[in-house]
Amino acid sequence: MIRVAIADDQQLVRMGFRMVLEAQRDIEVVGEASDGAAAIALAERERPHVMLMDVRMPGTDGLAATAAITASVPDTRVLILTTFDLDEYAFGGLRAGASGFLLKDARPDDLLGAIRAIAAGDAAVSPRITRRMLELFGTSLPAQKGQGDDATAALTPREREILVAIGAGLSNTEIATALFLTESTVKTHVGRVLAKLQLRDRVQAVIFAYEHGLARGVQGPGAPAS
Repeated sequence: MIRVAIADDQQLVRMGFRMVLEAQRDIEVVGEASDGAAAIALAERERPHVMLMDVRMPGTDGLAATAAITASVPDTRVLILTTFDLDEYAFGGLRAGASGFLLKDARPDDLLGAIRAIAAGDAAVSPRITRRMLELFGTSLPAQKGQGDDATAALTPREREILVAIGAGLSNTEIATALFLTESTVKTHVGRVLAKLQLRDRVQAVIFAYEHGLARGVQGPGAPAS
């Protein structure tokens, strides 16, 4: 069973999510919270696999709660809930340690897919949205000068290529096509990159690539022109 908690200051929203989740055989809702402080307490008490986290809540907001939860309850993965008008909040949530973000008007199947992906250790950020997010906010992440080579010294040249491609928002299929590899080989390389750099998931790899100046100006199939 995937244990899920819901944090949102609107009761009707929480009820809607609960109805969708409780209809699934593999998901159990273990609690609700109406603000960030309550969300932190809920996560520490119930230790859910996934926490659905609204951004704008009274008192402690969703970004601060995300940072606190990922620090104190590292086994709990946070899925940020937002609207496309608030991309900066989604990006802030990812930097705070969230494993993905989803639009509040997403279809139930998308919500369930994101929860299951995060519970399985993957990230719930599609390549298209990743590229959009980084197009808008990547320039606000100055590279940490002089640290790029040192930070990736443990990577092989191929693994470094994989990291750059991840930073560009490419999916495994797109990386395989661009580098003439099989998808299974790409998946293996991605796992090694995450392990060597001690990154939890693909979201952290994207942020790492941008923070270290490894993904600027990289274009993948379908990526917007810079």
